Amino acid sequence: MTFTQITLQLLSGFGTTLLLFVLTLVFSLPLGLAVCAGSMSRFKPLRFLTRGFVWVIRGTPLMLQLFVVFYVPGMLLNWPIFASLRHGRFIAALLAFVINYACYFSEIYRGGIESVSQGQYEASAVLGLTKGQTFFHIVLPQVIKRIVPPIGNEVITLVKDTSLARVIAVVDIIMEAETILSLHALIWPLFYTGVFFLVFNGIVSFSLRKLEQRLDYYKI
Repeated sequence: MTFTQITLQLLSGFGTTLLLFVLTLVFSLPLGLAVCAGSMSRFKPLRFLTRGFVWVIRGTPLMLQLFVVFYVPGMLLNWPIFASLRHGRFIAALLAFVINYACYFSEIYRGGIESVSQGQYEASAVLGLTKGQTFFHIVLPQVIKRIVPPIGNEVITLVKDTSLARVIAVVDIIMEAETILSLHALIWPLFYTGVFFLVFNGIVSFSLRKLEQRLDYYKI
């Protein structure tokens, strides 16, 4: 195979990697807010249940969670749900990634919200602001400023974690490189995939730095 042919084949796999990355962020960021709300709820059973779930997800490997999502439903229902779907393996990987990262994002959200001092809530109440006005105009700008760096770290980690999808046979860039290795006995394409990840991570890191610079408006 020529260099151009290998690059094009890896790009086809990288398309899957990129799609998994984007969809994971699209679904896990808002889901993380819902999980955060549950973990901060005043209703104790909901709070304990949510925090217990987050503890399990954060305490177990993502690779194991991929296996659980893909295989366990079939084992319990005696019907391989994801294996029977056309894009079932990708859907299973996406589901596992969304759940995993939503739990991590929820803890970041919770830390950001709890970092705002109680005195600011009290001062807002004295000024006659409603709870909604206090949250959106006083608390939220500070929270966003504080959570961007840790969320940025998780986003960069997600770029690399997408390579784990291959363990349930999702045809991503790493799996394409392994296919080339097995068929043509060429190992360098496997290392070549690192270039794709480095470039992509560079773009993500640059975008996050620009976002942080724009948020310098909110000095705290």
